[in-house]
Amino acid sequence: MDKIPVGILGATGMVGQRFIQLLENHPWFEITEIAASERSAKRRYENVMVSRWKLETPIPEKIRKMVLKECQPNLDCKLVFSALDSSVAGPIEENFAKAGYIVSSNSKNHRMDDDVPLLIPEVNSEHLDSIVYQKKKNDSKGFIVTNPNCSTIGLVLGIAPLHKRYGIDRIIVTTMQALSGAGYPGVASMDIIDNVIPFISGEEEKVETEPLKILGDYKNGKFHFADIKISASCNRVNVKDGHLEAVSLSLIEKASIDDLVSTLKNFNPLNGLNLPFSPTKPIVVLDEKDRPQPRFDRERDKGMVCTIGRIRRCPILDYKFYILTHNTIRGAAGAAILNAEYLKIKGFLEN
Repeated sequence: MDKIPVGILGATGMVGQRFIQLLENHPWFEITEIAASERSAKRRYENVMVSRWKLETPIPEKIRKMVLKECQPNLDCKLVFSALDSSVAGPIEENFAKAGYIVSSNSKNHRMDDDVPLLIPEVNSEHLDSIVYQKKKNDSKGFIVTNPNCSTIGLVLGIAPLHKRYGIDRIIVTTMQALSGAGYPGVASMDIIDNVIPFISGEEEKVETEPLKILGDYKNGKFHFADIKISASCNRVNVKDGHLEAVSLSLIEKASIDDLVSTLKNFNPLNGLNLPFSPTKPIVVLDEKDRPQPRFDRERDKGMVCTIGRIRRCPILDYKFYILTHNTIRGAAGAAILNAEYLKIKGFLEN
């Protein structure tokens, strides 16, 4: 099979680096274009990235010699992955979509647009129906699909099967978010060593609103948000990768712990589709009393798994448990890649 040529917008940042790493040997996609800011354009990637490449694996040899371009819709590909900073992502992604490109975005700018799917393929694939309306608005074959905030993805993956079966009406979530979520250079060492920072700008608002769109319905050309009340408290902690979330929730239809665990373990709606970035099972439930832990559990199944542990009764709501996801893989670049894979098998990349 000939690989689909793809571009990366914002290729020099932390998420852009992760896209490059994850796509290096992808069986369906091949990086043919990399783009970044005007100051980096027209330079070789290896020269721009001196002292800036922060991943454990080296820059792929093919990418080293590639010349960066500006983020303009003249790239020789039809699918682009956006790792752009939110300060510039909005209009750039719109320009690409209007020019006929398919944009799989990790940026926040268009997540809540009324014709853009905020996609987790295991949860709300039917929201791709909104693409029809987006194409009409753009008068173009191009469109934007976004993945959620890095904490939202873990939360929604962990609760979606419970909401689909029993219904959820209230959630209290406290996040302990890794340093890599702040990008590079991120949080100053003197601020985070021996400390927890109980504030991440804009994060609580995302965690309290994005799940409502994802878990809601899309009917008659309109998103109908789920009727769930969410209270989020978001914290930055001294962990490199992996967002840990303490969740308490109230079920509309009551369930035993055994039923709850069974529902989570059996949730696997992408089974049989053979998507390269789809984990064997999207949710792994651990029995150990002190798990999940970021250091030991964030890399499960290529970093694409939602790991859940310490499921127990809650004396205020119904149940409480911990959720862990790798924030720059399942919560960012890996999520956008999985979205693009799903678009491919559903025929959205053929136009």
